[in-house]
Amino acid sequence: MKKVLIMNGPNLNMLGIREPGVYGTVTLQMIKQNLQVKAAELGIDLTFMQSNHEGVIIDTIHAAHAAMDGIVINPGAFTHYSYAIRDALSSVDVPVVEVHLSNIHKREEFRHTSVTAPVVIGQIAGFGPYGYELGLLALNQHLNS
Repeated sequence: MKKVLIMNGPNLNMLGIREPGVYGTVTLQMIKQNLQVKAAELGIDLTFMQSNHEGVIIDTIHAAHAAMDGIVINPGAFTHYSYAIRDALSSVDVPVVEVHLSNIHKREEFRHTSVTAPVVIGQIAGFGPYGYELGLLALNQHLNS
């Protein structure tokens, strides 16, 4: 069974409360529940994590090197400036898909740049919670090819 890590960065624990006009009313727990159903259909074992702390995210990426077949990550605001997370992603031999609930390219100028995108196999943005499922499907396709 393939093992996939679903990682969520800062403020994603506030989904459903934080800016519902931008992020919707779906909670991170709801996203997790939906992904578990899809993962079961695909024969994938999921591990979830969320942290507001850059170092915790980096340590978890490092640990994924020996334990995971792939990562789906929503780095949150770290997307736009965390070269440390970018370097952690590029330091492990694990395929990664980056997801964003909103279309970061249609938002404020500072959100248009992803420093993590160049080291992942692909980026999915703007499809709300469904983006996580798309990310899992894309990662599964990559792992099976």
